[in-house]
Amino acid sequence: MSAPPPPSPIARRERLVGLLVLGIAVVLLVSSPTWFASDRTGVGVAQLVVAVVLAGVGAFLLRRASRS
Repeated sequence: MSAPPPPSPIARRERLVGLLVLGIAVVLLVSSPTWFASDRTGVGVAQLVVAVVLAGVGAFLLRRASRS
């Protein structure tokens, strides 16, 4: 059996960007309770929305990179 071919540079870049975006989403999700605790609910909700959008983009990029 031969080893699988190495991923293309574009797929590798998409994977790294996807992981970065997912990491940012996790930080936003973890830090959002701070806004709710300080009675700034609007900021907390906005932060959650951005985190969910970034998590979707990161998952899309990871899935796309794994297909290449």
